[in-house]
Amino acid sequence: MLALPAFAALCGCNMIVLDPAGDVARQQGDLVIASVLLMLLIIIPVMALIVLFAWRYRATNTEATYEPDWDHSTSLELVIWAAPLLIIICLGAITWTSTHLLDPYRPLSRTGPNQPVAANVKPLEVQVVALDWKWLFIYPEQGIATVNEMAAPVGRPIRFRISASSVMNSFYIPALAGQIYAMPAMETPLNAAFDKTGVFQGFSANYSGHGFSKMRFKAHAVDQAGFDAWVAEAKKAGATLDRAEYLKLERPSEGEPVRHYASVETGLFDRVTNMCVEPGKMCMHQMMALDAQGGMGKAGLYNVRQLAYDKTGARGTHSHDGKSFVGEICDEDKPLMARMQPKPGKLAPLTGAGLTMPSAKPTPTAPSVASETRPRPLS
Repeated sequence: MLALPAFAALCGCNMIVLDPAGDVARQQGDLVIASVLLMLLIIIPVMALIVLFAWRYRATNTEATYEPDWDHSTSLELVIWAAPLLIIICLGAITWTSTHLLDPYRPLSRTGPNQPVAANVKPLEVQVVALDWKWLFIYPEQGIATVNEMAAPVGRPIRFRISASSVMNSFYIPALAGQIYAMPAMETPLNAAFDKTGVFQGFSANYSGHGFSKMRFKAHAVDQAGFDAWVAEAKKAGATLDRAEYLKLERPSEGEPVRHYASVETGLFDRVTNMCVEPGKMCMHQMMALDAQGGMGKAGLYNVRQLAYDKTGARGTHSHDGKSFVGEICDEDKPLMARMQPKPGKLAPLTGAGLTMPSAKPTPTAPSVASETRPRPLS
């Protein structure tokens, strides 16, 4: 009777994790149930035996067996250790198998029981960016973008490419699949598919600051006709999500309404992931390519000074309040090998840590590089 109020309170909980709308989430729910049942095989007998022993060996029961010198029983030890060991082996086998079958990086082989993915079906790519404190969804195939709303056709595999603008978040649609982290300067994939229509809740499952509680969005699972209509409605918005608009959208805000963009600048998500949306900002892949070729010698020292990506007003600039920051040294429109070729000329005196007697300030553009500091060309 005492447990009834607690049970009544739990009846108001959302059971979406155990009644999902996607095959991946359904398999994850089955894994939770199987694990709980296996553990109950040990927990229930132990709890029952606690009550039984307390009753049977109570002080007033003079008929109970009394053996004060008893200390060992091979049969009892075998039961005590064998049963939990078998449970652990079963849990380990199930977990190991499920870890590989439900790997978020693994492309889907089915969208439901007895529903394999056809070889000619192309997954719907959805690029996701966790902002402060809202979600941005980019559909490169459809050429649109949305804020705090996404949609996908039922039965079609979805490949999410997930990143973040500043701090770590966790992308989670309980009805669709398990959570996966969204981290700046990184991309994490997630493969999933809806298997029934509906409107489902999505949110961040990782605390990320003041506006975290309002970092929610609606996930619409619709048929193909409904998805096409949703895309057409987004295209009516007329707005374009380019680099300048993204920098405005990226600013921290709470409770943002649903917003649609009719077009998206090509390569925007890759620039977000490489932390170079701002004009003049060196992309991470550029920096790594230079490092892989041995760097730029002394002529590149100015380019590894303080990186203030997340400081307002300083990101992507070459100079701010007398300080220098990492900046682009090349034109994105040219091939990388051509971009890495330095211009001939005379080196100007350099300043910076490790250089003696500075006599000139670094220029906002990349200095020329002498032959002895020329990077090796890419193979």
